[in-house]
Amino acid sequence: MNMKYLNRLAGFISVVLLWCSCSEGQDRPDALPDLQTMAGQMVMVGFNGFEISDTSHVTRDITQYHAGGVILFDYHVPGSSPNRNIDSPPQLRKLIADLQGLSEIPLFIAVDQEGGRVARLKPARGFPEHRSAEYLGGLNNPDSTRHYASDMAGTLSDLGFNVNFAPVVDINLNPENPVIGKIGRSFSDSPEVVVQQASIFLEEFNSEGVLGVLKHFPGHGSAWNDSHLGMADVTDTWRESELEPYAGLTDSNLDFAVMTAHVFNSRLDPDWPATLSEEIQTGILRERFGYDGVLFSDDMQMEAIRSFYGLRESIARAVQAGVDVVVFANNSVYDPDVVPKVIDIIVSLVEEGTLTEERIAESYNRIMNQKRELGLIE
Repeated sequence: MNMKYLNRLAGFISVVLLWCSCSEGQDRPDALPDLQTMAGQMVMVGFNGFEISDTSHVTRDITQYHAGGVILFDYHVPGSSPNRNIDSPPQLRKLIADLQGLSEIPLFIAVDQEGGRVARLKPARGFPEHRSAEYLGGLNNPDSTRHYASDMAGTLSDLGFNVNFAPVVDINLNPENPVIGKIGRSFSDSPEVVVQQASIFLEEFNSEGVLGVLKHFPGHGSAWNDSHLGMADVTDTWRESELEPYAGLTDSNLDFAVMTAHVFNSRLDPDWPATLSEEIQTGILRERFGYDGVLFSDDMQMEAIRSFYGLRESIARAVQAGVDVVVFANNSVYDPDVVPKVIDIIVSLVEEGTLTEERIAESYNRIMNQKRELGLIE
């Protein structure tokens, strides 16, 4: 029996077992909760503020709508302001603790701390300096990489983060790529070096209870344009080697999640960008490589998605593609009501038959299993 059918069988069995436990009346969270709660766990949201209050939409998002995760930033792009969520280590530690205190189900608390140019925790605000992937890959010294990876993992864990959207495993096929190669986010143009470097980061993250997230599947390294600003078509530049880090790391015993890429690649799917493609996210990542961990979308408010697809269509396609957590960072555009909108859409998609409740339960199960692996719940 091939991996494709084994994965499908395992997913079916897990959902059946969850439904059985629910019908036997077991206490939550082991039994399936209501559909709205499961949908809430599938949403990660960003907000503006150094602290939370009763009137903050993130308080409502967590307590009323059961949002499963929060992503924090140091810069508020919609307001062109350096005042967002991260001001100092003591302030940030308290903010994360307060956010966790709101939720019945412990939250994924995420950040983009790659090192180098993409570092939300900056030395100017009292955080350690973390080197870029390009710098570490250029050295290609495992001891140096482990030193910086260990420091990063310890810093994140001490502050209360349990998800880091790193390491980047994009292959540096285009050094002039404006959002990868040109700003030092790729370890190397060699898949072997990328896997070696990323493995060290994942090992250190695992040891500190931080979930590392590989990005951007199935590869953003060859692009010539920025998916923050519009659709990046990599059809003519993408190479099969860009899949090697995912294949290699899935075969390891390391714990990690994956983030999708907002790129269009007609060689892999002639109709849909990767985040919305079942052919790519399920057909390649889950069935071909056997990956069954949590799959995060890249920010669904980026222009590559928002300018081409409506909210309802993009959510339907992403979830059907295999995405478990849809990320709405509120840092391209700001919508304080995006969480209730998204949850209402997911629920209505199930009610009309576009999505099945079993599909939602599948993602909920992956999310809860990952939170157990991180020690957030028993």
